[in-house]
Amino acid sequence: MTPVQIVEAILFASDAPLQAEEIAGADESLDEDIVEGAIQELRAEYDELERAFQIYELGAGYQILTRPEFAPYLERFDTVPRPARVSAPALETLAIIAYRQPIGRIEVEFIRGVSSAGVLRTLLDRELIEVVGRDEGIGRPLLYGTTARFLEHFAFRSLEDLPRTDDLPVILRERAPLASVPDGKSGAEETGSEPAAARTEDDGEMMGGNL
Repeated sequence: MTPVQIVEAILFASDAPLQAEEIAGADESLDEDIVEGAIQELRAEYDELERAFQIYELGAGYQILTRPEFAPYLERFDTVPRPARVSAPALETLAIIAYRQPIGRIEVEFIRGVSSAGVLRTLLDRELIEVVGRDEGIGRPLLYGTTARFLEHFAFRSLEDLPRTDDLPVILRERAPLASVPDGKSGAEETGSEPAAARTEDDGEMMGGNL
């Protein structure tokens, strides 16, 4: 078996991104440089042959995924795993955390103008955000930041790949595999001018376990 074949087999079988160091542990003939070289060779081959998949760098690891343009065809089949949906309130909260991290719940709620405890709990359960410390203020409230899983879900290599602040909510909706907004509901509508007291974290149709 060649290093390229070994690397391809490992990435093909993995359901999560793998770091070059992890892949190198599969065989004594591999090291990180060899793995990185094999990945670049496979990427070039997939592009040349116009394959329906490619190796993507997500967070600190690599994963073989279908190219985004094939998503409409895959959605027609029940046997293909469907991505979890992310509601407008969750996308809005993620955008705030991504750019303001570390950030506490009170500041998130001040920016959104709505209670966000439920959204934060769900984002924590989905491992898209995590507790990164405590504020030095009264009560030492928890501070939140995004995770490696956040990068993986939205196909960012690092936080340096985040788009401009104004574009982020749109980018998160459009990027595979998580992004989607409930029908008939936009982020702009969810953050309308109604009084904050009349709104809760459940706005945006957070039903059925969806964010």
